[in-house]
Amino acid sequence: MIKAEASPADGASPPASLILASKSAIRGDMLRAAGLAVTTHPAAIDERGLERQWESQGLSPSAVAEALAREKALAVSRQHPGAVVIGADQTMALGARRFTKVATLAAARAKLAILRGKQHELHSGFALARDGAVLAGGVASAHLTMRDFSDAFLDDYLARAGEAILASVGCYQLESLGVTLFETIEGDYFTILGLPLLALLQALREQGLVAS
Repeated sequence: MIKAEASPADGASPPASLILASKSAIRGDMLRAAGLAVTTHPAAIDERGLERQWESQGLSPSAVAEALAREKALAVSRQHPGAVVIGADQTMALGARRFTKVATLAAARAKLAILRGKQHELHSGFALARDGAVLAGGVASAHLTMRDFSDAFLDDYLARAGEAILASVGCYQLESLGVTLFETIEGDYFTILGLPLLALLQALREQGLVAS
């Protein structure tokens, strides 16, 4: 759901620049493929500290994703006056249990062993900010069910996929070998990759920042 918090005046001109507050190459590629001229400026925020704080306050995994996107967008917007900044973040959850990235293939194996045969969720949040104020934001979710694969399959997957999977919170990339882990997937591809692109584009149109 998109939540617009401010609207530009009628006839407002597009912003001088559009900044992605993320170091994610995949998110940058998605935006450029959609015709947006963006530069990247990763946000320097304490993500893990904020996550712990919000979870202690009872925020759900989807709310944490949107809150992180807002904090990233706000932080970078304060450094670039006049620019419209896109913040984005993704969380992964199995019920109420939220997962973070792991550092080793052994930890990846343990995580995938927990996820197999079950449905987990990916929550991708976004926010638009300018001059320290949020213009719009939202979150979209995807539901992914892993097959109840064998230990032998899991070991072969890890050997073939290698340490590249450690860059993903779920230890998989659907555009490659990761797709073989799954039984069903419900949700759009952009949300799974970490940016609810359709909702973001709609927010940009509503703000008068791209052609409608």
